[in-house]
Amino acid sequence: MKNLLAVLSIIVFVNIISAQTNTATYREQYRPQFHFSPQVNWTNDPNGLVYYKGKYHIFYQYNPYENKWGHMSWGHATSNDLVHWQHLPVALKEDKGIMIFSGSCVADVNNTTGFAKPGGPTPMVAMYTGHTETNQSQQIAYSFNGGNTWKKYWHNPVLDLQKKDFRDPKVFWYAPKKYWVMAVVLPNEHKVQFYQSKNMLSWVLLSEFGPAGDISGVWECPDLLQVPIANAGGRKKWVLTMSISTAMQYFVGEFDGVKFSNESLPNKIYRPDFGPDYYAGISYNQLPTGAKPVMIGWANNWQYANDIPTSPWKSAMSLPRELTLKKENNEWLLFQQPAANIDKLKGDTLVDESVLVNAVKMYDTKSTQLEVLVEAQPAANGTCGVQLAAGNGHYAEIGYDAVAQKLYVDRSHTANQGFNKNFAKLSRYEAPLALKKGLLKLHIFFDNSIIEVFANDGEAVMTMQIFPDKTDNGIALFSNGGTSTFSNVKIWNMKSAWN
Repeated sequence: MKNLLAVLSIIVFVNIISAQTNTATYREQYRPQFHFSPQVNWTNDPNGLVYYKGKYHIFYQYNPYENKWGHMSWGHATSNDLVHWQHLPVALKEDKGIMIFSGSCVADVNNTTGFAKPGGPTPMVAMYTGHTETNQSQQIAYSFNGGNTWKKYWHNPVLDLQKKDFRDPKVFWYAPKKYWVMAVVLPNEHKVQFYQSKNMLSWVLLSEFGPAGDISGVWECPDLLQVPIANAGGRKKWVLTMSISTAMQYFVGEFDGVKFSNESLPNKIYRPDFGPDYYAGISYNQLPTGAKPVMIGWANNWQYANDIPTSPWKSAMSLPRELTLKKENNEWLLFQQPAANIDKLKGDTLVDESVLVNAVKMYDTKSTQLEVLVEAQPAANGTCGVQLAAGNGHYAEIGYDAVAQKLYVDRSHTANQGFNKNFAKLSRYEAPLALKKGLLKLHIFFDNSIIEVFANDGEAVMTMQIFPDKTDNGIALFSNGGTSTFSNVKIWNMKSAWN
């Protein structure tokens, strides 16, 4: 009888997924066309980003059963270029009351785990947080076929502090000491712990970092990675990131295989993204030698995530971002740019001009799927920028306040804000940003319901969601408080990655 019930449950599960998959067209209103989203159902944190045998893998928090948070498992997709994705079966499923929370993935090329037989295939190893209502512990699973099927380790958990909150392991190989390093958080204590292991099966505490910086909410989803310094002949620094309830922060310093030493200013909070909708960003493991590190985040916000008006899917990922560091005014700053392959989707040029603007200049683009490049000299005492999803009195604004020297995004004038009271409350976000030789450079990607802004070559980045009416599809330049010189305005259509 037990076996019969197991078979029946599998059949029901497959039928549910099959039925739901058939409802996804990738042409739904608000569906991102060049940001990754699952075919159906809920997703949140990206997990297990790893490059293996020419493929970029993305695993992600996923509910296989419905379009809201719950039954956390790992969804799975692969890509050859970080742009076009192939969906694969659910990788790690909730089982025996244990949800599969966030974590990371590596290819164990030296078989340190001993999972592979002599001469056998390389195991991919996923380390994740096993979650119950009373305990979070670190557990592992492994795959011998490139992540298509998985087996959970028979002696899980591999690290258990008997704590309710202890999660989100990021694992990488630290070559100088020939061991694995794991960064994992004690969320309520605002600490990142670092552990080492020769085999990923037993772990020894090395050190702790924190509390530091932003401690306004629980810490989650840590990452520790090396990032190249721009124009420094291959030199690198270590960057430690984590998420705080609805935002992220980073620290720059050194890691000696035991402890992280912070070199960021102690009285300043550094954000990789200043907008409302970027969270749980983590970087790819085991990228090819010489490749810039790439990070992907969740393009949503816990304050309203369950209620955004999308179906049959809910939530998407940010664009993959390439990372570099620069030292300016004696402080380390993280610069981010969209991964270069996004250019594959660049379509027709809709606008290419220079123009003076005093008030508003409207373009009749009739699109909510755009790439926009603007270089401007703002009016000295005013604000200027770009309005997207413009029409019928609606628009989302990306602007610059020349007096305050701040970049801002503002969605308070967009349509369809009533699905959750917090969405309207969280409408305007700002980032400090100085002009470069008197100029502002905005590189904007608008993907139906997601806007990502890369300002001054990625010195400040902002991500926000909007849900415009179908006829809110214009774009405008604006300048208030004087005339702004837009010396370079280019607008392109963006093609779909899902064709």
